[in-house]
Amino acid sequence: MAQATTTRAAFVEFALFIAIGGAAALVNLSARYLLDIALPFEAAVVLAYGVGMVVGFVLFQTLMFHGRSIMQPQRMARFAWVNLFGVTLAWAVSSVMARQLLPAIGWAWWPFEVAHVAGVAAPAICSYFLNKYYTFA
Repeated sequence: MAQATTTRAAFVEFALFIAIGGAAALVNLSARYLLDIALPFEAAVVLAYGVGMVVGFVLFQTLMFHGRSIMQPQRMARFAWVNLFGVTLAWAVSSVMARQLLPAIGWAWWPFEVAHVAGVAAPAICSYFLNKYYTFA
């Protein structure tokens, strides 16, 4: 019974992480859409990731990791390091998909948006574990 409760709690925590991350991802995608007006796609992806990262940090800090409402500089620095990995992966996946993979297969339906969604989703699972056991530990 204790194992089932622990498993259920872990699943709920991961689902909450994905929901909060999804909200930050929507901010990221919206920011990239607006930044596309003035910047090349790859630059817009990186800057939009930063916007989503700030929103994500605030949401994770206040909604998920209870009892940790003070934004400590060390926690913010750790979050930045985790997200440096994330933005690198998001940029690489988005760029390769938009510039090479999707054109190679003849994908014409919103290719930059599809590539960006895939790029934003790519670091999700790794980010969960890094943030749980490193950033907010």
